Amino acid sequence: MRSLVCIRPGSFEYKEAKAPVLLPGQAIIRIRRIGICGTDLHAFEGTQPYFEYPRILGHELSGDLIDFDEAPGFVPGEAVTFLPYFNCGHCIACRSGKPNCCVTIKVCGVHVNGGMVDYLSVPSSTLLHGDGLSHDELALIEPLAIGAHAVRRAAVQEGEFVLVVGAGPIGLGTMEAARIAGAQVIAMDINQGRLQFCRDRLHLLHTVHAGSADTTGQIREITRGDMPTVVIDATGNLAAINNAFQYMAHGARYVLVGLQKGEIVFSHPEFHKREATLMSSRNATRIDFEKVIDSLKTGKIDPTTYITHRAPFERVKDEFESWLDPANGVIKAMVEM
Repeated sequence: MRSLVCIRPGSFEYKEAKAPVLLPGQAIIRIRRIGICGTDLHAFEGTQPYFEYPRILGHELSGDLIDFDEAPGFVPGEAVTFLPYFNCGHCIACRSGKPNCCVTIKVCGVHVNGGMVDYLSVPSSTLLHGDGLSHDELALIEPLAIGAHAVRRAAVQEGEFVLVVGAGPIGLGTMEAARIAGAQVIAMDINQGRLQFCRDRLHLLHTVHAGSADTTGQIREITRGDMPTVVIDATGNLAAINNAFQYMAHGARYVLVGLQKGEIVFSHPEFHKREATLMSSRNATRIDFEKVIDSLKTGKIDPTTYITHRAPFERVKDEFESWLDPANGVIKAMVEM
C-alpha cells in the first residue's frame, strides 16, 4: 500500500508499506480523507514537541471500515472516524475518566505512525459511527473536538466573554464551541485575513488584531470594562501565551490548548490578585467527539466553512510546504485518497 513518510523536518518521501492485518481488538480502515492540522505542519517544520522522525503523519481522518474485531454495532463498509488517542486504560488518568491525558498515551501520527496511508489499523474501541456524515465532515470532527474539549474544560457559561487567541483551525473550532455554549466570542490573531474570516464566515462581532497598539484597551471596551472571564490560547506561541495573562478578568479561567517547548512566565501578584485559574486542555474525549457530531448533524456547525484547500494524496509531497505560507490563506487543507 501507499504511504507518505516525514523522513526529517522539511522532507517527505512516498514509500510502499505492508497493509495491516487484522489483530484481536483492532479494526482496519480504508482511509478516504486526511485533514492537515497544526501538529502536522509543526512536525514538518521541526517545531513539534515530543516528536521523533521518521513518522507517518495524519490524525484527522475518515474512511471506510474494512474489517474489525470486537466492534459490536459496526458493519463492514460503513463510513467511520475514530479517536486518534490510544490510551492504556489502567493508569491514574484513565482510571479517573481522563483517557485524553493517559500517562502512556500514543497519539496517532505523533507518537505512532498515522493515517497518510491507504489502510490503517486502530483499536476497535476508538471507532465512531459516521451517522450519515460525509468523509469530509468526519475528518473535521477531531479538530473541532479539540475546541469543544477546551470550552468544556473552561466551563463556559452563556453570556460570558470568551477571548480565543489564535484563529487557526483549532482556534476557529474553539470559537464555534464557545458560540454554541452561548458565549460572546472575541477572536484575536496577528493575521488580518483570518480575522476577516472570523467576521465573514463565523459571523463573530468582536475581533482584535494582536499587533495593534492597544489590544488591552480594545478588549476592555468590548467587555464594557470587565475583561474576558475566559481566555483560551490556540496559538502555541510562547509570546502570545505569556502576553494573554493581561487580558484576564478577575476570577477568570485561562486555558492553554496550544503547545510549545518554552517556559511560561507571568506576574504572580497580577495572577494572584485575580484569583485566576490556569489549566491546560489536551486532546479530547468521546464526549467531545459526540458533541461535535451532534452539532454537525443539527447544522450548528457548517463544515464547508473550514476546507479551503484540497489535494490528492499523490500531490501532498509537492504542495505541503505551501500550506505553511500565511499568504496562501489556508484554513484547512484536506487530502483526498
